[in-house]
Formats: sequence, structure tokens, C-alpha cells
Amino acid sequence: MSSYKINSLLNNLEAHIENHTVSNPKISKSDVAWHIDHSLKVINRVCETLQSSDPETYKNNFSFLGKVFFTLGFFPRGKAKAPKYVIPPETISKEDLISQILLAKTNVNSIASLDKNAYFKHPLFGNVNSSRIYRFLELHTNHHLKIIGDIVGK
Repeated sequence: MSSYKINSLLNNLEAHIENHTVSNPKISKSDVAWHIDHSLKVINRVCETLQSSDPETYKNNFSFLGKVFFTLGFFPRGKAKAPKYVIPPETISKEDLISQILLAKTNVNSIASLDKNAYFKHPLFGNVNSSRIYRFLELHTNHHLKIIGDIVGK
């Protein structure tokens, strides 16, 4: 897998910035801006963690739950709680979303040059190394894009 799919998903997130103030409480407690911001925070934080990780300390402890979700190709809604460091602020500006998109595009393109055992620790899935990272980012971003689509009625 490559950065092509993730960049395509980033373009999709970027296209939804125009809808950033749209909300639909029947679908989500959060508005479109929250889902975009959260998705970008995850992408950027994961990439930064991969870049600073020590591949020598990687242990393959990828969980059964991770294997199930990666195989099924989706995350169920409303079951997981985002860690504090990827929760968006109370107020999310359009400008901040645009700057995060630009950073995410740069970060995603850096993944290919990383060691195969660069990794980040996921709270439910265990260590996710760079060979699994594209799949993780694809599933997570798609999850939020589906919610955004439902919020805006597409």
C-alpha cells in the first residue's frame, strides 16, 4: 500500500472544509470541523510518532482486535474514545484545518522513507509499524469521512 490512497482521502477531507460548520446531532455530537480536525490530528501525530520512534524497540504485539478491524476494513461507530492528544479544540478555524491538511500531506509523503519497524503505540491495537500504517490511516480517515458524509447528507 502507498501514500496514494491516503492523499486521496486527504483531498476528500480538504473538500469538506467548506462544510466545516455543518452539524447533525442525529448522526454525531460533533460537527464536520471536529471530524476533519480529529482525522488530521491523528494523521499528523501518528506520522510524527513514527518519525521519532526507535525501530530497534519495536515489538510485534498487534492485537487480535486490530487484526479483526484491519481485515473487516472498518471501525464501528461510537465504540472508541479518542485520546486527549487528538481531541480537537472547542473552536476550530477554517485556516487551522487548511494548515493541518498541508502538514498532513507532507507527513504522509514522509512515511515511505521510514524504517519498516518505525511504529506508534495504539491504545487498542498495540504497536502499529510502518508496514501497517497506511491501512490504519485509511481505515481511520474513511471512518470519519463516512460520518462527515452522513452529517452533510451525501
